[in-house]
Amino acid sequence: MRPLFVVFAKEFLENLRDRRTLLSALLFGPLFGPILFGLMVSRMLEQSVVESEVPLKLTISGSHYAPGLTQYLKARGVKLTFSELSENEARAAVRAGVYQVVLLVPEEYPQLFAASKPAPLLLFADSADSQTRKIADRARGVLAAYGSTIAQLRLELRGVNPLLSLPVAVNEVDVATPTGRAVVVLGFMTYFVLFALLMGGLYLAIDSTAGERERGSLEALLSLPVARSALVGGKILATCAYMCISLALSLTAFVYVFRFVPLERIGMSANLGLKTALIFFAICLPFVPLGATLMTFVASFTRSYREAQTYLTTVLLVPTLPIAFASIYSLKPTSSLMFIPSLSQHLLMTSVLKDESIRLPDVLVSAAASLALALLLFVLTARHWRRETMLG
Repeated sequence: MRPLFVVFAKEFLENLRDRRTLLSALLFGPLFGPILFGLMVSRMLEQSVVESEVPLKLTISGSHYAPGLTQYLKARGVKLTFSELSENEARAAVRAGVYQVVLLVPEEYPQLFAASKPAPLLLFADSADSQTRKIADRARGVLAAYGSTIAQLRLELRGVNPLLSLPVAVNEVDVATPTGRAVVVLGFMTYFVLFALLMGGLYLAIDSTAGERERGSLEALLSLPVARSALVGGKILATCAYMCISLALSLTAFVYVFRFVPLERIGMSANLGLKTALIFFAICLPFVPLGATLMTFVASFTRSYREAQTYLTTVLLVPTLPIAFASIYSLKPTSSLMFIPSLSQHLLMTSVLKDESIRLPDVLVSAAASLALALLLFVLTARHWRRETMLG
């Protein structure tokens, strides 16, 4: 074991002296992700709150054909802008961005409305613009409420109970907890955590393999009377150490940043404190040796620092791909999914964010699967280092 720890100390201290690499691995990755994610979430929440408080603004054409509708919109706090436009002019104005949403009342509206027939209204909006789409959705909601009110009044005038038109009353019951709702916003946080973890050891994995080969020091190292498994183990152990530091910094940054994110303003609550960060660290810890051995294994086949950087940048995407599938298909934690590294860590961390209990067998299976794959990659890497091609 002594050669292994000697190699570990050598790689750890050498990487510690490279301040530029150190800043990239332990500051840029672990801190940039949480800060960027926190700013994005804060901006999204702030915009959501502002949109719910700002009155609906609507441009209406042909308001004289529908005075009742105009008064209804004003009574509901809708800020109306009056402009007489034809259909083509309204379409061109919205497309050019002159108006966001235009409500056009056609000439036939009064006659059809008076005859209790469906009276047409044209709502012009650009669905490709997310901001315009939200305004159009709010306008459709107000217009639907107006139509429902008119329908009930017509039934009352004819002596019909308006409740007869409502055979079913659906009362939605939201069983989600504030922490559960917050996962809709925080669900992608696990991606940043795992990515920061891998970034922490990326440069050391490259430098200790392809970097040493490019500098010519690898041949001298391999000529020492030391088992290749000890050399590989020491390098991987040093990479693991930096990955753990990066993981700790990233989790600390997330805990600090989300103290300033106003989730409570929209009925959410982030279960993200020191206890949660420690649980996350424990969940991700078995994934650390897997990431370190994977990067070392791939970098061992490269001949230069630049080549290794190119390959490993692509390799970094592989462990994070299952997270994307989990988000698309809304996967739930199951025993079978615990055998898939990175995905199992994501599902377990998501459960913790929801303040749900996680089963100990699931945690053990997730850890065992990651460690078993790490052991397999370590054996393959050590076998590759015994080949003469490592000296070429």
